[in-house]
Amino acid sequence: MSLIDVPAGQLAAVVTYLEMRERPKALAIPHSDLSLHRAHPTPGEYRSLFQAVGGRWLWFSRLIMRDAVLLAIIDDPDVELFEVREGAAVIGMLELDRRVAGECELSFVGLVHEHAGKGHGRWLLAEAVARAWQGDVSRVHVHTCTLDHPAALSAYCRAGFVAVGRKVETFIDPRLADILPRDCAPQVPLVGASSS
Repeated sequence: MSLIDVPAGQLAAVVTYLEMRERPKALAIPHSDLSLHRAHPTPGEYRSLFQAVGGRWLWFSRLIMRDAVLLAIIDDPDVELFEVREGAAVIGMLELDRRVAGECELSFVGLVHEHAGKGHGRWLLAEAVARAWQGDVSRVHVHTCTLDHPAALSAYCRAGFVAVGRKVETFIDPRLADILPRDCAPQVPLVGASSS
């Protein structure tokens, strides 16, 4: 066994890659009062929702993209972006990426923190899997990491995904780089923050 030092100001996460190679035989979607709506946001609107959903889990990849790069993704006809709504309020997101022929990636799936732990995630993941398998698809895949919601990995496995790989990722803490507010992810201590 070996331990690897993580430099101050950086984070490390174990990333698990999961996939489904067969369409689920029977996919029951639990009842929910929430609904999914196709979205065509501006880069600013997208980043706002992305941060609202993922800030607690230190999602930051899309926050640092230039507008042109982000627009190339969200305007691509092979990328499907949905808002999760409770009535008129937007409380989550689902992004499906079909840019690789025969595959669909669940790029981002999540709800704002206040709606987690109420059974809505089970509905959202069932919707995500059902929609991902639409069309000519032979592989649906997703990845999660140890900084994500603690129930994410087990939820993917319960939904029928199988783990196929694992990597360790290190990156600058987005709170220390002023990409996310310092009070995001209170469950992950800041290491390397100036005391001043």
